[in-house]
Amino acid sequence: MDGNPNDLSHVVEADKAHVWHHLTQHKPFETGDPRVIVEGRGMRVWDQNGKEYIDAVSGGVWTVNVGYGRTEIADAVRDQLVKLPYFAGSAGSIPGALFAEKLISKMPGMKRVYQTNSGSEANEKAFKMVRQIAHKRYGGKKHKILYRERDYHGSTLAAMSAGGQDERNVQYGPFAPGFVRVPHCMEYRAQADWDASQGSYGVWAANQIEEVILREGADTIGALCLEPVTAGGGVIEAPEGYWPRVQEICRKYDILLHIDEVVCGVGRTGTEWFGYQHYGIEPDFVTMAKGVASGYAAIACCVTSERVFEMFKDDVSDPLNYFRDISTFGGCTAGPAAALVNMQIIENEGLLENTTVMGDRMKANLKALMDKHEVIGDVRGKGLFLGAELVSDRDTKTPVAEALVGQVVADCGAQGVIIGATNRSVPGFNNTLCFSPALIASADDVDAICDSVDRALTKVFG
Repeated sequence: MDGNPNDLSHVVEADKAHVWHHLTQHKPFETGDPRVIVEGRGMRVWDQNGKEYIDAVSGGVWTVNVGYGRTEIADAVRDQLVKLPYFAGSAGSIPGALFAEKLISKMPGMKRVYQTNSGSEANEKAFKMVRQIAHKRYGGKKHKILYRERDYHGSTLAAMSAGGQDERNVQYGPFAPGFVRVPHCMEYRAQADWDASQGSYGVWAANQIEEVILREGADTIGALCLEPVTAGGGVIEAPEGYWPRVQEICRKYDILLHIDEVVCGVGRTGTEWFGYQHYGIEPDFVTMAKGVASGYAAIACCVTSERVFEMFKDDVSDPLNYFRDISTFGGCTAGPAAALVNMQIIENEGLLENTTVMGDRMKANLKALMDKHEVIGDVRGKGLFLGAELVSDRDTKTPVAEALVGQVVADCGAQGVIIGATNRSVPGFNNTLCFSPALIASADDVDAICDSVDRALTKVFG
């Protein structure tokens, strides 16, 4: 680029002319400029105009868990790339082996790590394993995969077939057969056929999964795929009693339990490394991506129990009796090299504990705003993974118009704070503000984020 290195006008023009942004309507760029993020340090990023923002969404999509500017991760990636950038995953690598060992040490009961390059792909690997097990052991019959309303598992067609967010799926069908939906577990918007006389909503919601299993036939169900805390579907933590009952149902009907930790994994929920570990769950598959290397390199993983792994080598005489799959960029060494240092930072800096403390503070701040602003109908989430649902009437829980949610997000942005909101997810219910600051967040950061929301709500709703 010629001329003044601080003049990014050519970069912006190149972006407008050639870049296809994710999740974005591009018509406004015909008369205005896209935002180009130029630099990040700690909790803050700067755009092409030099405007500084507190990033309350960790790279926009719950990813940069340890914050920006981590030279120790970049140095590890650089050194590894010079030594060996890539070899297909049919062979091993030093960072691949050491990262797998480190990761499994944080996941009691799990044993094997299959490296891929995205969360969508990691989930597809689990789906393929379930299908292959069905053919190997059950004549192909036990092939169906249950997924939950409001959950999200990726953007490929198979992952969307397990997508519980109808608006994301519009215009992308037909989808893969054999994926069956179960009801959500969000007590704030409990199903119409539940009432308090039926006992714990958590247990009741889990029992609805059993109802689906009995309807479909337990001998046709291979796996149940769930997020430990639902992300884009509204930041939903299951009510008490839900997870023990889910585990009981899976064991009762010999159904493999697949926990999607793409958002929750590697510290996002605080105290534990993974969201499922808060609830005493013993999964068969755990998938993860985003925070695994905090975005410093592309890496995702499908982690399995030894029980699942053993099913793919129990008959050596069968030439088809192994997982006949490859992920090209699952052979990249930058990912595990970055992930190793990422985990070391989380340990050395006590970020699991910080996430718990700062998450509690942020949740308390948001609940205080709920006392002040009638438009906040519910505050929920775990750790530094929180949501505030906006409603026009608390009694009826009528969602506010999406345009008004957008105005709140835009006003925070104008104040220099980037927050999120549910986006093209559940028709009529894209009304939850989303917060996922980096695990390094300080009390001042948390307070500044919530103060910006306070001002934005006052400006938009009065």
